Amino acid sequence: MKVVTSIAKMQELSRQTRGAGLCVGFVPTMGFLHEGHLELVRKAKALADVVVVSIFVNPTQFDRRDDFDTYPRDEKTDRALLEREGVDILFEPSAEEVYPEGADTCVNVPRLTHNLCGAHRPGHFDGVATVVSALFNMVRPDLAVFGEKDYQQLQLVRRMTRDLHFPVAIVPGPTVREADGLAMSSRNARLEPGHREQAPIINAALRAAAAAFLEGETGAARLLGIVREKLDSCKAIKLEYLELIDGESLEPVEVADQDSVIAVAAFMGAVRLIDNIIFARATAERRGNGRLDELERQGGDHDATISN
Repeated sequence: MKVVTSIAKMQELSRQTRGAGLCVGFVPTMGFLHEGHLELVRKAKALADVVVVSIFVNPTQFDRRDDFDTYPRDEKTDRALLEREGVDILFEPSAEEVYPEGADTCVNVPRLTHNLCGAHRPGHFDGVATVVSALFNMVRPDLAVFGEKDYQQLQLVRRMTRDLHFPVAIVPGPTVREADGLAMSSRNARLEPGHREQAPIINAALRAAAAAFLEGETGAARLLGIVREKLDSCKAIKLEYLELIDGESLEPVEVADQDSVIAVAAFMGAVRLIDNIIFARATAERRGNGRLDELERQGGDHDATISN
């Protein structure tokens, strides 16, 4: 595995790789890797000839300085995990090079970021959109894999990629969970033991609502009520938002259909957790007839075509 810290070197390696007719896959991360990240890497390896993983804790997407300062980091373990997965290039640019002195450009996708996490984390998604667009210009991939756990981020990246005409296919990766259902996240390491034991109730509540939908319930009030009732039974959870949304526009809906998503954010102590249930995926899982693969290939008409 090559370790690259220079943007110019990364761009040159990508140019050489694509010039040889090879497909470049990209997985952007902020490090402290877990199985969820590694599943994204495996998906990229299945689709691309050369896989680049970036580790960059992006300061502009943190709305609180203390959250940035306490974000977990473990460079040695991260490198070992990526070596084991057969990653070709680890890209670790410095903040000084990503944001040179006087940098003043910001990418904003307002219609997809005014609610949900965007409403509670001022500037967060401007930082995400800006750094992802910059990383696309540094790595110049043919495809990039983003996890569905950060659903608003995934839709933001899709829209930005379309609007700015990046020739990059955006590939979704299903949420990876612990054995007890908790969505894997680097932040989970900061949960107090008691909170860690209780945290799986978030996924259980979402799955209960999905089960009701699969049995024919479509009303937003009833579906959200199912989630809220379960979460209210856990005194440690402080709900930030709970919404039934359209899966593309991210706007609230009153009647659920296959394109709907329930998204939730909650605090347990000082740790903020997010999760969601995608009704199309829940339906495909129940049917178990190959539609999961079809669902994972779907990315909207604006996604670029992947070619090797």
